[in-house]
Amino acid sequence: MSELDSIIIETQHEPDAAIIWLHGLGADGNDFVPIVDQLQLPSHYAIRFIFPHAPIRPITINQGYPMPGWYDISSLSITEKEDEAGIREASAILKQLCDEQVADGIDPARIVVAGFSQGGAIALHCGCRYPTPLAGIMALSTYLPLPDTLASEIAENAIDIPVFMAHGRQDDVVSYEYGKQSMTRLQTLGMEVQWYEYDMAHAVCIEEIHHIRNWLTEIL
Repeated sequence: MSELDSIIIETQHEPDAAIIWLHGLGADGNDFVPIVDQLQLPSHYAIRFIFPHAPIRPITINQGYPMPGWYDISSLSITEKEDEAGIREASAILKQLCDEQVADGIDPARIVVAGFSQGGAIALHCGCRYPTPLAGIMALSTYLPLPDTLASEIAENAIDIPVFMAHGRQDDVVSYEYGKQSMTRLQTLGMEVQWYEYDMAHAVCIEEIHHIRNWLTEIL
């Protein structure tokens, strides 16, 4: 996958930072494009926002119906029977997108990997394993995939990466408990996680956007 499969928005000429934002299952790169304006980041920030489109694939839990997805989901309990091959393949796509930004002159310490739901799971998987510390990992309404492999695969400097996690208490797609357990697992490995929770379902709320803006302003 290359930038041709992504929607790219640059807030200034010659960006010196990049935010790669992955959508959830069944959506596409357009899903989070409105967030660029909603964040109201300082106007002098030169950021390249990249919103990739996930590949179309059959999703087992939806009777095999093809839709945009970063990996397959085969059980209502998303942490059972995980699609390890699909998760690693999507993580490799995100790593390649990061590598492309580095090749284009953006310091890895100025790259944020972000995502919602399935996209957030891939942001966590890739960000924790990326060989150079990134600016941050943002994981919204999501969980840590393949948690039992992380301790042996986590990058040496991953504990230097700030992590933003947010979840709705009434989430009926990715349960609140999965999010909390994932946050605890990351903290156990020494990662610095800022955790936010809201009275909402599987969504993003205005208060959360304010918190994201503050966090991005802090790390960038």
